[in-house]
Amino acid sequence: MSETAEVTVYWRPGCMYCMRLRATLRLHGLRPAMRNIWQDQEAAAFVRSVADGNETVPTVVIDGVAHVNPAPRLVVDALRRS
Repeated sequence: MSETAEVTVYWRPGCMYCMRLRATLRLHGLRPAMRNIWQDQEAAAFVRSVADGNETVPTVVIDGVAHVNPAPRLVVDALRRS
């Protein structure tokens, strides 16, 4: 039986690293849950809690583990996991 990884991407408009990750995900036809930290205070607080008080994005949670500014390949691989 295959199991899909749970992936949430925390991002904000204007972030070049977020744009790179989003473009990579679109290229591969992948659509994880996306949370804009400028529109979601709970999301912003979560990012600060895992990024030493900073709003460093993209922050990606894969199966409950937070990754601050991960390589796009890590996210693609997690979303493709089967």
